[in-house]
Amino acid sequence: MATANQEKYYVPHGSHWPIVGSLGLFSLAIGSAMALNNAAGGALLAYLGAATIICMLFGWFGTVIHESVNNFYNAQVDRSFRQGMIWFIASEVFFFAAFFGALLYARQMSLPWLSGEANNLFTNLLLWPGFENAWPSNGPGVVGGEFEAMAGTGLPAINTLILLTSGVTVTIAHHALKHGQRQLLNLTLAATVALGFIFVALQISEYKEAYGHMNLTLGSGIYGSTFYMLTGFHGLHVTLGAIMLLVVLLRCFKGHFSAENHFAFEAAAWYWHFVDVVWLGLYVFVYWL
Repeated sequence: MATANQEKYYVPHGSHWPIVGSLGLFSLAIGSAMALNNAAGGALLAYLGAATIICMLFGWFGTVIHESVNNFYNAQVDRSFRQGMIWFIASEVFFFAAFFGALLYARQMSLPWLSGEANNLFTNLLLWPGFENAWPSNGPGVVGGEFEAMAGTGLPAINTLILLTSGVTVTIAHHALKHGQRQLLNLTLAATVALGFIFVALQISEYKEAYGHMNLTLGSGIYGSTFYMLTGFHGLHVTLGAIMLLVVLLRCFKGHFSAENHFAFEAAAWYWHFVDVVWLGLYVFVYWL
């Protein structure tokens, strides 16, 4: 028979953090749009929005952690957390699917149409005579000028090895947590966090090389835009995942998790494995094919 505690679902008290987060997101979005259009005060408003969001994250997650370590949650709440994380990752799958779909559409449909293939000869003759279907492409009209495509060797290959290794280390850390091996847990989780931030640092170096020496920018036609949209958003997700794992690592140092109760760790690990899988698809379709 269920105990009284198991029959009750914890309902959190009223919180001001959702309002703070909404204001931060609004300021960040408006400020970024203003900055992109060289409007006065845009950058300042964007920075203010970002700082507000960071403040909200510290405060809100601090509240959730306090509730967790004080045993406010039961099995029902744990199930709702798991379902919420599953749906969140599902939404991220569709997010990246949209960008992969844009890449597929450009390469397999738009470029052949513009070059006159697939019974679209008049499209080529009337709009862009002489245009040939080739990838990478900056599209008809040589938008953005000539550029050099990013190869799959070098830093991208190193970053692939880094992410695959981090997937192994976070899995080892999970098993160590479930078996009470705290030292191994802290060591392998710290390695995962370090690998995540190394990945981001190498990607920044890759972008500097692309912009500074390869003339590969967001304005380099369809290749440049899809390259930076996919790799840039993935890099943002790696950054967020590494921060999540860093918070989990600090909580491990404080002994917050047990072998039976460690969903925060599992949620961060799920997210990290998702980031790994997305990168493998990205590495194949963006860097090699």
